[in-house]
Amino acid sequence: MKVSRRMPTRVSNQELRRLLAKHVKDLTIDEKKIGKHALRPENTVNVFSDRGPQESKLQFTPTRPVVGAVAHHLDVGAFGAALHDKLKDNVAGYTVQLRQHGLAVFTADWQWAKRPQDGTESWTPDVQLHVASVSKLITAIAMTLLMSEKNISPDAQIIDYLPDYWVKGPNIQYIVFRNLMNHTSGLTGPNDLQDFQEMKAAIAAGISLDPNKGDHLGNYHYQNMNFGLCRILLTVMNGNISKGANFTPLFNDTIWDMVTIAGYAQYTTNNVFRPAGVFGATLDHPDSAALAYRFPVDSTSWNSGTLESMSAFAGWHLSVDQVLDVMGAFRRGRSILTPEAAQQMLDNGFGVDPFVIPPPDVPIPPGLVTPAGELYCKNGRWHDDPPSPQTSYHEEQSLAYFLPQDMELVVLVNSPVGSPEEFFRDVVTQVYLNNLTTRLTIHP
Repeated sequence: MKVSRRMPTRVSNQELRRLLAKHVKDLTIDEKKIGKHALRPENTVNVFSDRGPQESKLQFTPTRPVVGAVAHHLDVGAFGAALHDKLKDNVAGYTVQLRQHGLAVFTADWQWAKRPQDGTESWTPDVQLHVASVSKLITAIAMTLLMSEKNISPDAQIIDYLPDYWVKGPNIQYIVFRNLMNHTSGLTGPNDLQDFQEMKAAIAAGISLDPNKGDHLGNYHYQNMNFGLCRILLTVMNGNISKGANFTPLFNDTIWDMVTIAGYAQYTTNNVFRPAGVFGATLDHPDSAALAYRFPVDSTSWNSGTLESMSAFAGWHLSVDQVLDVMGAFRRGRSILTPEAAQQMLDNGFGVDPFVIPPPDVPIPPGLVTPAGELYCKNGRWHDDPPSPQTSYHEEQSLAYFLPQDMELVVLVNSPVGSPEEFFRDVVTQVYLNNLTTRLTIHP
């Protein structure tokens, strides 16, 4: 089924220019493109993303370091060999880099970002892939920075920054920024991916405060719309558009969608990517970006396309080098946030996924405690709808880890992992845990 929500054009370009000049600041919106803007482009129909930690098939047990015992650390050489052994026969291709103190200590590439029939491009750390929900980590960094700049608390109510023309359903006034960035808002939607109008409908439907219901405020439930809403809030907070902006009922949704996409991309580019020395991050799908494949690999490939309509919860096309550059600048530099503010963001669980979901009303640990220290991870997964149950997905997958020992790890693969498919985060996390040691090791 094709869904491409386009709006009719019944307002003159001159009137649209007047409305844009009145309501939109420091952004350029081409009024000629408004009538052609699709709120839900066809390339996002019958597409699916990760569903958070509920996809994990392993039960990882937090293991605290023993006081007075010899400290554990990662055997980098053994880790690299074990990871390659695990992935090489189970993916179409991969690229990985591990950095410590911002310097590469392990890099490996395997097979094709584009197979020979699609133009022949080998995997390297500078090849971009759609990193899917790793985009949420980028969004969390941008939101944390802007909220600090505007002196807005994570416990401030989001209702003060939602469009005035949206209907606010029951209990929306109780949702705070923290609830969005750690998936405890109680918001739900009918689809795996939510566009602008579906997010608007979810706000109109409201949320439950009843702890006996499955979805309620404070209960962890991974939902893409939590971060999709962040691009709307960010653009209002940044002053690119006032929450009272009105472009006539005919064009409100379309223009608000276009403005918040542009505002989110501009702020993130200027304040997250550029301070990290990252150029070329895009919501588009460049010709040089990797393609997605099935596993076992067949003759077909998939280009997931431009994903600006899914921005903030997905959409960014980045390379291993680019993700690591952002992570390093975020964690230990001061060009984006202070190291203290960065650590607090991780400890709040903003933009990373928990490994353990505790019973209701028990605080959710944001990372996984290991004998070497606590690690934090964000995974991304984006795939099409297979033609039959016997056929695997075309899939894009990404993992970004903040590890103990001042290490960061990023892995990209352009297919499912194994057949039957294994959860990518389970695979890499287990390899990491298996190669923690107390022995003296030397790596290049």
